[in-house]
Amino acid sequence: MTIDHRAGFVAVIGRPNVGKSTLVNALVGRKIVITSIHPNTTRNPIRGIISRPDYQMILVDTPGIHKPKTLLGTRLNAMVQENLESVDAALLCLPADEAIGAGDEYIVKQLGHIRHLYIAVTKVDVSKNDDLIAKLVEVSNFIEKTGIKVDEIVPISAKNLEQTDLLLDLLVKALPLSPSLYPEDIDTDQAAELHISELIREAAIQDLYEELPHSVMVTIDEMSKREGKNFYDIHATIHVERDSQKSIIIGPQGTRLKDIGMRARAGVETFLDAKSYLGLHVKVSKEWQRDPKALARLGFTE
Repeated sequence: MTIDHRAGFVAVIGRPNVGKSTLVNALVGRKIVITSIHPNTTRNPIRGIISRPDYQMILVDTPGIHKPKTLLGTRLNAMVQENLESVDAALLCLPADEAIGAGDEYIVKQLGHIRHLYIAVTKVDVSKNDDLIAKLVEVSNFIEKTGIKVDEIVPISAKNLEQTDLLLDLLVKALPLSPSLYPEDIDTDQAAELHISELIREAAIQDLYEELPHSVMVTIDEMSKREGKNFYDIHATIHVERDSQKSIIIGPQGTRLKDIGMRARAGVETFLDAKSYLGLHVKVSKEWQRDPKALARLGFTE
């Protein structure tokens, strides 16, 4: 480790569905966070760890800050606030294809204590040059209106890895001098079972619409490795809130649940670098997003 080695935490923040998780995956160089077209896919702050000879950056992918409609939403917002208290910098994601609004203003009001704030204009791959210029003007007006101090503004495409290396180089400047805070051979501190449950949830909410994706939660009931073999047996429960949702997840003659299992198992086996058996069960946990006891059982404590 060099004498000027840096290490620290950068929170990736923004409204739901602005490209935070896709960006974290791109910067880390591997999929550590599930992604979806649905807002509020991320439900737990997930740390992506980037270790280089001269720095270690821990990216904290946070749930999208939003006006909560359920107790779950309230607790997700609280998670974000808690994680913002101990970071060295924050990276605010503003998508190039959406107007800046009241939600973004609400977010920056929570950042008064942040010493270093960066803005990533995300999804520039879907914008034309003239549109991007107009977006950068909008960002400048937003900064002036809110009075926030911003270290750098970087237009990026996480999908095409456009300017992601530049963004990393800029973020490193905000990290304090420090030895590495995590082992340098890992890229996330996320427990294996949590990541696997997320991969199953990602497969389960694919092609779902309206409110149903928000009603899906996955827990791992049992996970074990067969003796002498690179093979895992995994049993998991997909929780929904109503009987009608259970029918949708299972599908006619169980066809949809079978498809979920096939898609999820592919991701699980890539993650584990091993073969696996994946047994899925669907359970109705009534109104779990609003039930304090159910949320506690599912890991969303106050």
